[in-house]
Amino acid sequence: MCFGIPMQIRGIDGFVARCEARGVEREVNLFMLQHEEIAVDDFVVVHLGQAIQKVTAQEARTAWSLYDQMLAAES
Repeated sequence: MCFGIPMQIRGIDGFVARCEARGVEREVNLFMLQHEEIAVDDFVVVHLGQAIQKVTAQEARTAWSLYDQMLAAES
């Protein structure tokens, strides 16, 4: 099973964004969203280093809540 991870954009340089989620930062390619309006503080779903979808802050929080529940159930 593969997961897309919601991350918040902290900086943008061309098609590369510096994104953060729960204290972890990654460089993310924005090329797949080149026709979307993307700005600092937006949330994107990241899969294999690629931003694949823009989401709202609420959608990002909901995804993280679900991931937390799955991890808790595994323990």
